[in-house]
Amino acid sequence: MKRPHSSKVKAFPLQLVLIVPFILQIFGAVGLVGYLSFKNGQKAVNNLADQLMNRTSSLVDQHLNSYLSIPHRVNQINADAIQMGLLDVRDRKTIGKYFWKQMQAYDLTYIGIGLTTGEGAGAGRYDGKTVTIDDWSAKPPKNLYTYATDEKGDRTNVTTIYDWDNFSMSWYTEPVKAGKAIWSRIYTWNYPNHPYIVASAGRPIYDAQNRLLGMVGADIHLLKLGEFLRHLDVSRNGQVFILERNGMLIADSSTQQPFTLVKDDIQRLKATDSLDPAVQGIAKQLQQSFKGFQSITQPKKLLLNWQGETHFVYVTPWRDQYGLDWLVVVSVPENAFMAQINANTRTTILLCLGALIVATLMGYFTSRWITRPILRMNLASQAMASGNLEQTLDNSSVQELNTLAQSFNHMAGQLSESFTALENSKAELEDRVEERTSELKTALSELQRTQAQVVQNEKMSSLGQLVAGVAHEINNPVNFIHGNITHLNEYTQDLLRMIQLYQQRHPSSDPEIQALADEIDLEFLVDDLQKMLSSMKIGTDRIRTIVLSLRNFSRMDESEFKTVDIHEGIESTLLILAHRLKERPEHPAIEVIRDYGNLPPVECYPGQLNQVLMNILVNAIDVLDEVNAKRTNREIEENPSQITIRTSLIDSQSVKIAIADNGSGMPEQVKNRIFDPFFTTKPVGKGTGMGMAISYQIITEKHGGKLECFSTPGKGTEFIIQVPISQRVCETV
Repeated sequence: MKRPHSSKVKAFPLQLVLIVPFILQIFGAVGLVGYLSFKNGQKAVNNLADQLMNRTSSLVDQHLNSYLSIPHRVNQINADAIQMGLLDVRDRKTIGKYFWKQMQAYDLTYIGIGLTTGEGAGAGRYDGKTVTIDDWSAKPPKNLYTYATDEKGDRTNVTTIYDWDNFSMSWYTEPVKAGKAIWSRIYTWNYPNHPYIVASAGRPIYDAQNRLLGMVGADIHLLKLGEFLRHLDVSRNGQVFILERNGMLIADSSTQQPFTLVKDDIQRLKATDSLDPAVQGIAKQLQQSFKGFQSITQPKKLLLNWQGETHFVYVTPWRDQYGLDWLVVVSVPENAFMAQINANTRTTILLCLGALIVATLMGYFTSRWITRPILRMNLASQAMASGNLEQTLDNSSVQELNTLAQSFNHMAGQLSESFTALENSKAELEDRVEERTSELKTALSELQRTQAQVVQNEKMSSLGQLVAGVAHEINNPVNFIHGNITHLNEYTQDLLRMIQLYQQRHPSSDPEIQALADEIDLEFLVDDLQKMLSSMKIGTDRIRTIVLSLRNFSRMDESEFKTVDIHEGIESTLLILAHRLKERPEHPAIEVIRDYGNLPPVECYPGQLNQVLMNILVNAIDVLDEVNAKRTNREIEENPSQITIRTSLIDSQSVKIAIADNGSGMPEQVKNRIFDPFFTTKPVGKGTGMGMAISYQIITEKHGGKLECFSTPGKGTEFIIQVPISQRVCETV
């Protein structure tokens, strides 16, 4: 290694450089001025925040007082008109048109009346634009008719027919029970393409003699509160949201909706679960700060930190005389007021700029003298980093840097020796790392596969236990009713014969008896009573059949081989999936074609075989739903969705179950991977990719059978299951 020539160089201590204290003094002065400017800016921010948020809270309070008073004013008008006899509650057609007229004058979603007789009428703006009229009779089913209307409010044609029962609706029962004007609970309805989330105001109505006739109600759409909040000027990043005391979100100023769809049903969100991150974060911090929202009884002003940023938060309770108790939250980030701070600090920046320029010029000339040996050291370090370890430094004129250069030279020699040793062990280390990585990947893959299988088994076992429990609980009372219907029928026949004999022996009966017979319509009662007993018998038979199917499907938690009827397992699985096969507003019905052969009892794990059938049928239904979503009604009528289930006896040793759909089919590359673990074509969150892999393992490893997939793009897919009729019990895999 090359050694530097020793020479006598005069060295100066670095502390003697006077420029450093001078620069520190300048920066100290700059820091003091900056601090004073910051404090002035902070005071300005607090003033602006108070003004903006007080104004916003006041606007929201005024809007709520005005907007939410409309339904109760309309209800008061209608209740007074009914009590004064100006409106006849028995004339539902006139009342429906009267409510239609009111809908043109008020910004409401629904106005209606429910009577103690079970009848009622109303007018609604369900899609937010057009007004329709509802008219219902006393008893369901199919007793509520919705009519389209013309520009005069006259009914034109029936659009929908529903089942309606006043006495099971909180819209009716809560105001009647309270005996005064109140708000009923918020309720939702997934009207096609127009979510219906309303607060309902109700008031009992009386006639001139103060007898209860029923109630009048008016609904107000809560999503319109969100539209109002979005038009408030609460800075670019500010948020305003309203929530109930239980934390449920009513409206907010974000672009996200305060609800989500779960199986086509609207479910309201809590503020702590809002789809908007800012609303969710602020709500969670408020809940933690006050240990819930119930304790907030007075207006509160807070400073909260969310995502590393300070937010000004105002929480104001809002109540009305009819039972509403909400919280209005206004949140604005501190950086929304930075413009004011910048205006206050411009002067500071100008003052600091002059001082910095002077300090920079002096520091520049000083640094050139100091940094020359440091630059030489930097170049030598870069050369060493590139692999050239033969580097040395000459002595410096600065005493401290001179010592550093000597240490550097010593380090260079040490590094040269260390790198030689590292090169020798590099190859061995890489081999060991590669081997260990391969082992870890294999173990991880096996762990993921086992974990997914355990989760799937636990889910199916829990479902089996739940279904079995429900079937048992239903079966006991149904058996009691079914057993007593026979005796009831016999007793009824005896009584009827007694009545007929009495009528034969005493044809000119007592006038009071004859009057009673006419009043109760004895002839109709005798005829209808027998029909009712027959209908009850048919109904209990149907319930017992459903319970039997549920009990068959509940065999999922059985872990031993059992001899079972394959067709019972198929029918039980179809019963569980019946809700997805039936026709729904957004999906047409899926026809199930059964082509069952004459099969002997099969020895198998019944619960696990049901799990395989469930996986295949669910995939077929998902595919058909996806295809129908892209087709027109005419295309669906010409080629309806079908699932065909065929069973047959292959030979004396095994049976075959074929499940086919007429969906879109699968391309070859997808079909070849259908049984691979974690492979799925479904969106994230809708599939684990383990359903068909576990099904394949159940059929092949646990039952010694075969599971095959045949698919043609555009024509559909068919799964064929082959299992032995009887087999030796295998070890559980």
